[in-house]
Amino acid sequence: MYLWEKVGESGAPEFIRRSAIKGEVEQMFLGQYQHNVDSKGRLTIPVRYREMLADGAYITQGFERNLMVMTVSAFETITQRVKLMSITDPRARLLRRLFYSSGERVDVDKAGRILIPQFLRNTAGLNGEAVVAGVGDYFEIWSPTAWAEQATILEDADSNAERFIAFDITSENP
Repeated sequence: MYLWEKVGESGAPEFIRRSAIKGEVEQMFLGQYQHNVDSKGRLTIPVRYREMLADGAYITQGFERNLMVMTVSAFETITQRVKLMSITDPRARLLRRLFYSSGERVDVDKAGRILIPQFLRNTAGLNGEAVVAGVGDYFEIWSPTAWAEQATILEDADSNAERFIAFDITSENP
């Protein structure tokens, strides 16, 4: 499957053929980056991520003493799913509290930075340095110490083989 895309950098209309799969991968948050958090709480966003955050983003507490940053559309998709959960379910209420009470709308400034609120910096233990890790539809922000712990888990090949055996992961199209 291919997409036809108009390209107009030179001012003249051009059309190129682009793989839909490659286009999807290009629109994912991938890789790891180490950046500084300045004294005002601003974090420089990797250049490769900035285009996807052109409309702004949402930052919220993650599940492992980290932060999650999502595009507006990804946040809206999750919001729609959370809205379907019953407010009579105590776990659903906890998820809502975690997700929304720690959530903030952020914009990328002209220097390519976002401002991380102090309470979220405290939650993730961010003091001067941060690791930015792509996770597909969103990216995470970790303290270097917490990321090192995650990296140790992720680098354990034997455990990964056992841990992920139940997932149906294949490179073939369904």
